Amino acid sequence: MTAPKKKIAILGSTGSIGTQTLDVVARHPERFWVVALAAGKRIAELVDQARLFAPRFVACADGADVAVLRAALPSDTKIASGQAGLALVAAESGADVVVAATDGAVAFDAVFAAVERGTRIAVANKELIVAAGELFMEAAAKSGAEIVPVDSEHSALFQCLVGEPRERIASLILTASGGPFWERSAEEIRSASPSDALRHPTWQMGAKNTVDSASLMNKGLEVIEASRLFGIGADKIDVLVHRTSLVHGFVVFTDGNVKAQIAPPDMRLPIGYALAYPDRLDDHARTDPFSAIGLDPGASLARLEFQRPDLERFPCLGLAYRALAGGGTLPAALSAANEVAVEAFLKARIRFGEIAEVVEEALDGTLPEPLSLGAVRAADARARELARKAVEARLGALSNP
Repeated sequence: MTAPKKKIAILGSTGSIGTQTLDVVARHPERFWVVALAAGKRIAELVDQARLFAPRFVACADGADVAVLRAALPSDTKIASGQAGLALVAAESGADVVVAATDGAVAFDAVFAAVERGTRIAVANKELIVAAGELFMEAAAKSGAEIVPVDSEHSALFQCLVGEPRERIASLILTASGGPFWERSAEEIRSASPSDALRHPTWQMGAKNTVDSASLMNKGLEVIEASRLFGIGADKIDVLVHRTSLVHGFVVFTDGNVKAQIAPPDMRLPIGYALAYPDRLDDHARTDPFSAIGLDPGASLARLEFQRPDLERFPCLGLAYRALAGGGTLPAALSAANEVAVEAFLKARIRFGEIAEVVEEALDGTLPEPLSLGAVRAADARARELARKAVEARLGALSNP
């Protein structure tokens, strides 16, 4: 018998993860059915997606755009905006899988509502797990909701851990590309321009995530995510720089055995796994073992090289470990301050090297409070204000180097 189609809802459908999710769905119409889409301000793209996939529910950020959607889409499409729209898509659409691919905290309430209903979450929102991961995983444990990571490194660890007892984990190892500055000096990194930071060597991502990769903050956030997703302390999570981005993660077990997940750097692979889990998609026939992992036939596997990160040149990674060790609302403050700092850098208001300084000042001004969604929001708001003040304090120095 043919299994029924899985109903898919996407929060952040016009972003990088959202559009690649729709690519996966389009290749497997026999397996997936898009029932709901939510996007921010890219209304023309949202209209195109809705016309192609015919979801029952569509949501946008701004209520002023609802009229545009109503005029463009079938009359029986349910349309909403703001928080009500996100809740409609995530928790009221009847989806089997909610792809949480928005940036920031905008969809926290909607995702939590879906979790409380026992819906599987294919989670691609770093801020959600970094800021409120403990609350999120507790809610999932109570409702029985499955949490399947979409981020390539956490998908790798998840796949390596299927069927393995958690008490037999000796350590988790996340790999990092090293970004565009791995071979540059500390002074070159400090004065790098936005265009320099956006030249990622292997991945195609949005501007914020690409800058985070250049600073290694993305890897720091992923360390926090791994701790929350898999219930492992910071002392058992390591980072190795792997420039070719073929190995996405390792698990070292207490008996000395190691599992690694290897795949080409293509986000559609972890997305497809998250949608199909515990099954896999039929996207690839048997291939040459070299081409299967993204190498030319006959190429040297010496490309599987690894280096330890340099925390002096990339201090953001150390700040993330500090926030994880401090616990409570410190990870939320770290994430929020980093968003402000990266935005300021992309607008040429601070230097690249000052991103870490701004984040550190915000952490220094944050006391770790016990976790609740209210405390997370308060810590987020305070850290943003502290980061903005730190940015403003540097504007004079930037204009008069």
